[in-house]
Amino acid sequence: MMHSGRVAVVGGSVAGCAMALAAHRGGADEITVYERAAGRLAERGVGLAVHNSRYAELESAGYMDADMPWVQIVRRRWYVRDERASGPLGQQIGTMPFPFRTYNWGPLWGELRRRVPESVEFRTGTSVEAVRSSPVGAEVDADGGTERFDVVIGADGYRSVVRDAAHPGLRAEYAGYLAWRGAYPETRLADPHLWAEEDCVYVVFDGGHVIVYRIPDGAGGHRVNWVLYTAPPPGLDSRLGFTSPTSLPPGGLTDTLGAHLAYVADELLPPYWGALVRATEPDELFLQPMYDFTAPRYARDRVLLAGDAATVARPHTGAGAVKALQDATVLESAIATATTWPEALESYDTDRTVAGRTMVDLGRRLGRALVEETPRWRDLDQPGLEAWWRRADGSGAFGGRELRSR
Repeated sequence: MMHSGRVAVVGGSVAGCAMALAAHRGGADEITVYERAAGRLAERGVGLAVHNSRYAELESAGYMDADMPWVQIVRRRWYVRDERASGPLGQQIGTMPFPFRTYNWGPLWGELRRRVPESVEFRTGTSVEAVRSSPVGAEVDADGGTERFDVVIGADGYRSVVRDAAHPGLRAEYAGYLAWRGAYPETRLADPHLWAEEDCVYVVFDGGHVIVYRIPDGAGGHRVNWVLYTAPPPGLDSRLGFTSPTSLPPGGLTDTLGAHLAYVADELLPPYWGALVRATEPDELFLQPMYDFTAPRYARDRVLLAGDAATVARPHTGAGAVKALQDATVLESAIATATTWPEALESYDTDRTVAGRTMVDLGRRLGRALVEETPRWRDLDQPGLEAWWRRADGSGAFGGRELRSR
């Protein structure tokens, strides 16, 4: 077993905390985390979902547990706007099992952060300017200084500095559509009895859909969480620079984008779900253009990539945070069982590069089915919806693939 080495983790969010924990458990001597943000990340209040089976794996591996606040979802209901529908929810075209736990990103990060041992040096407010790698080590330039490590882990998101060291010029590709996101306290929800706590809702329309589910608020209550996918108004991509990786933070929507969201809510969604979206305050709204890519290799020389630094799959897969945590479990095993760093990195790379390609391919396929080439939703009944979904999710990987035996 290899119990030595200095490890740097660039990025201190969910992926970064998980990778620091993996390096510690694997046996690294010294671990330093570089996090650009100066304050706590726990204020990020958006939702994510974890398939029950993936949760069981991650709990067994020690990266998740029941103390992390969660809401159990059991089914997915599909609705479409139809003037013939008698109620405000719209016409239900089908239901499907949906065995997922939902989480609030902020409290989940906080629980992972608390699990990172005190021996790990966690440097907040520290920007990494560059990383250089060779077959025998890697250097990190940060805040005017340079430090040398045995391995540098890139967990710094889709605009990763570490990825630039491993794969110069590799950039995410714009998919041509956007995700509007919002979350707010459940107490603001009108007629909550119309929507069961254990239901995830897909409200579909020509050219897009909105997903709605509850998440914990970290204080014993719930928040309403929604994500709406559709193309932007014609010509807006180039004017706002969406073709290059970017996002608009809470409160950053332009008047044109706000008007388009209002149009979708008022004209394309059934009344209840349109009002749910409309109840979101401007400072609770943010926007993510859809991008995807995967690194051709997850490890090169003495750097390795994790989370969004390695692979950005469209969120339709429901596996972003899950895959980052799975990356960590594989790294822990690779370090613990290897005798040299090159052996550990090669083992990690072999497993996770394949996983990244699988998730990107699935995200593209689901994007075509749910946004780019949507069916005539009103013509689908339960059997038709099930047949359509089998074609859309042909790999069966929705919610993240099972970890290989380690």
